[in-house]
Amino acid sequence: MLFVYKALDQNGAEQEGTIDALNEEVAISSLQRRGLIISSIDPAGQEGSVFEMRIGLLERVSNKEVVILSRQIATLFEAQVSALRIFRLLAAEVTNQKLQDILTEVADDLQGGSSISKALAKHQKVFSPFYISMVRAGEESGKLDQTFTYLAGYLDRMYELSSKAKNALIYPAFVIGVFVIVMVLMLTLVIPKISTILTESGQEIPIYTKIVIGISSFLTNYGFLLLILMAVGGFFLWRQTASGNGAIALAKLKLSVPILGQLYQKLYLARIADNLSTMIGSGIPMIRSLEITSDVVGNAVYEGVIEDVIQDVRGGSSLADAFGKHSEMPGIVVQMTRVGEETGELGSILNSLALFYNREVRNAVDTLVNLIEPIMIVVLGLGVAVLLASVLLPIYNITNAI
Repeated sequence: MLFVYKALDQNGAEQEGTIDALNEEVAISSLQRRGLIISSIDPAGQEGSVFEMRIGLLERVSNKEVVILSRQIATLFEAQVSALRIFRLLAAEVTNQKLQDILTEVADDLQGGSSISKALAKHQKVFSPFYISMVRAGEESGKLDQTFTYLAGYLDRMYELSSKAKNALIYPAFVIGVFVIVMVLMLTLVIPKISTILTESGQEIPIYTKIVIGISSFLTNYGFLLLILMAVGGFFLWRQTASGNGAIALAKLKLSVPILGQLYQKLYLARIADNLSTMIGSGIPMIRSLEITSDVVGNAVYEGVIEDVIQDVRGGSSLADAFGKHSEMPGIVVQMTRVGEETGELGSILNSLALFYNREVRNAVDTLVNLIEPIMIVVLGLGVAVLLASVLLPIYNITNAI
């Protein structure tokens, strides 16, 4: 790989040139052996075009990439590779330009004497407060290899859980989306022409056909206005549910929907148990573990529950008693937490709870998928049948009358 560098020699004279090396770290080492002080080094052609720069700005770091990165860091720490070398190596290997830039900045901060947690804390859009706190705990305990192994495992479980829930809804969403598009095209392009024939025939039109013609007329005349109103309404709804009372109302709605509400509850309980188990097992204090769990749970209702639990625990209450004051925390969570506190095995008990609820979420998603498919087929079939009947039966009557 070719690198372009700028450096100062031992006399302070500036030098520019290129060097061919396996990666950036190897290139830096080679230049330093020549007695050069490097001021900048970049892969050849990195400046690129304005278009390439814009593409780089649009790139984002996915959860999957963070999972893979954590697994790689854990493996390299276990192999006794230094932190600086780890981040230099990974920065040279990743294909995502944004992640490459972040890892390069982290490596530069480490070379300047910063700790890993402080270097990662500058990039909280990629590394969550939970992630950073875990790394800080690993630094304090001297067990960074175990910490990154815990992180990789935790992020892997959360990614698998979220992916399973999202992927289960892709097929139904696609089918329903296509159905809606086809119905709108039928109502705006086909039905108006047929309705003209039906009204000019002078025959009595059934009530369900009149309803379909009315919907078709409304979409034809006011469809664009309806689309604008829906977009504006969706924007304001998004603004309302982004924070405050709207976010709490949406969180409550998620938990109250039949079947889906139970899935969401199990998902949030799995997240809470897994977060607390991982952080307590890494030696992070209970209050700090609860604060970070509140930030990452992803539901305003459970955020409020955990914030109340924090106040109770600070006041001297046990975690189990604090959980027991809230109906959102099932009895099994309260009882197992109490057992964990009494036996001194709270981290292990919470891990068992996390495994239990992860399994429950997977089962709930499978059940939901099995329910959605037949329901979707029935609903789509009824929609098509009503539309066809409202059009074909009047035409059939006209044909008989002739």
